[in-house]
Amino acid sequence: MILKSSKVKKTKKVKNYSVREWSGDTILDHLLNSRGVSSSEKEAFLNPDYDKHVHDPFLMAGMEDAVKRINKAIENNEKIVIYGDFDADGIPASVVLHDFFKKVAYHNFVNYIPHRHKEGFGFHLHVIEGLAEENKVDVNHKGMLVITVDCGITDVLTVKRATELGIDVIITDHHLPDKELPPAVAVVDPKRLDCNYPDKMLCGAGVAYKLVQALIFNDRLNGNKFDIKEGWEKWLLDMVGIATLSDMVPLVNENRVFAKFGLMVLRKTQRLGLVKLFRALKVSQKDLVEEDITFLITPRINAASRMADPRDAFLLLSTTDSLEAESMVKHLNSINDERKVVVAKMSKEIHKVIRELKLDDDEILVVGNPDWSPTLLGLVSTTLVKDYGVPVFLWGRSEGVIKGSCRSDGVCNVVDIMRDIQEKHPHVFLNAGGHSFAGGYSVNADSIHEFRDRIKESYSTLFGTGESGAPLEKTISYVTDAILQTEQVTWNTWNQIERMMPYGEGNPKPLFAFKDVKIDNIKMFGKQKEHLEISFAGLKAIAFFADAEMYEDIESELQKGNTVRRTVLGNLEKSTFTYSPVLRIRIVDII
Repeated sequence: MILKSSKVKKTKKVKNYSVREWSGDTILDHLLNSRGVSSSEKEAFLNPDYDKHVHDPFLMAGMEDAVKRINKAIENNEKIVIYGDFDADGIPASVVLHDFFKKVAYHNFVNYIPHRHKEGFGFHLHVIEGLAEENKVDVNHKGMLVITVDCGITDVLTVKRATELGIDVIITDHHLPDKELPPAVAVVDPKRLDCNYPDKMLCGAGVAYKLVQALIFNDRLNGNKFDIKEGWEKWLLDMVGIATLSDMVPLVNENRVFAKFGLMVLRKTQRLGLVKLFRALKVSQKDLVEEDITFLITPRINAASRMADPRDAFLLLSTTDSLEAESMVKHLNSINDERKVVVAKMSKEIHKVIRELKLDDDEILVVGNPDWSPTLLGLVSTTLVKDYGVPVFLWGRSEGVIKGSCRSDGVCNVVDIMRDIQEKHPHVFLNAGGHSFAGGYSVNADSIHEFRDRIKESYSTLFGTGESGAPLEKTISYVTDAILQTEQVTWNTWNQIERMMPYGEGNPKPLFAFKDVKIDNIKMFGKQKEHLEISFAGLKAIAFFADAEMYEDIESELQKGNTVRRTVLGNLEKSTFTYSPVLRIRIVDII
């Protein structure tokens, strides 16, 4: 058997794993204990109850003012603009409010989603000024309300300008606010310092859903003018579920309710765009799991803004027209395939540049080209980190502005690097941000010639080895939940593990170790033979996109009839791609 070869890496990887100390009578008890779920929390974790475990939306600061202002707008037939971000959180959040206004038969509203390339993230001043002019709004006639979703919490100047122009703004967001809140008629964000909402970690669509909940609850207390049947709002949880899983928020507390009930609704949803997309992808809708969302749905939503217009994804999720749904499915599948091709081509080009510039041995890769699309560089950066085992900073140009993405190798903090440069060389960045392992930035065009040197200098100071050319060593450590014998891989075991779903941030997928497995059969499969399947003890173990780097120095052991004297690390999963469900192992690594 020959695995696909990978790039030669400078980084030497040392792999190891540990096993959690057993705690509990059953695998389920052990998993709950290891994830810190106390006995008092067990029932809520395993069996989330919508009525018991979803909080009162009016506990959120600003909610009462937001509801009052929206009701006033509806009573006065004011123009309402739903302004949402262009990603897989903001677009579903926009659909949540869109569906609410449709349900209450309010027609004087529009959805606005900024263009990723032409406008970028945020609540933009030019949009507000354009809306004021287009709708002839002035300070003496406040006839417009803008509701932001998944954005706006730091856009103080835009909100101030809206107020000057006679436009009221309600901010709904989940990002961290600055010291000064926007002077909106209501700011609804659980991360406000003065907000005592029990769950601070909702995604943008989660906050939008709380607003809809509040509007419906308030209406029922005041005559039920909306005439919405009890529980209708739960059908919006398909959007909240997609956003919650896509935005990688911790799947605990209320987010766990949203993710679990969101998947339940998705398995039954009648949204034409989603139903047709599931069919096109040959996904069993009734068996949907979180990975179907994050690996199949999320990339297509994001492809719309990266490759075309984010409204395409919005239409997919909101349309009630069968032909439009069919068209959007074909379009998004097509541009997602195009995205893969462009990313592969860009990756190949960047590999060539790295070789030509002899950057292979750099401790950190910094490469750019004005012709590269910034919106795809995050995806390419992630690939390059895997290929070279070092942090990566890539830049391109869009609308005349140099923009880039960066990814960590899991050791350094990319935000620390950018902050260090901002302190020492404030002229370099126009802006920069992100979190420890991923970030984005824009660079002053006059400073791009020094950009690589500044990044390398900062990295060397903060994280470098101090020995130029010396091989780096990175330790990859896995924490497994238990060592399983092959006879323990049963449907009874799966039924216990399944109760821990959905998995995600704050609730990782259970990882098990299998020792000394004897290979009954082994093969590569897929169009390009890029996937690995190992059969042992009547079980099948799958590794998608296996390459020689992943299994370097043990390929000789991976032969039919051999006993692998290493440990196979993997998750249990139920495959529904066969006539009857199959329980198998998804290989994470062999060490």
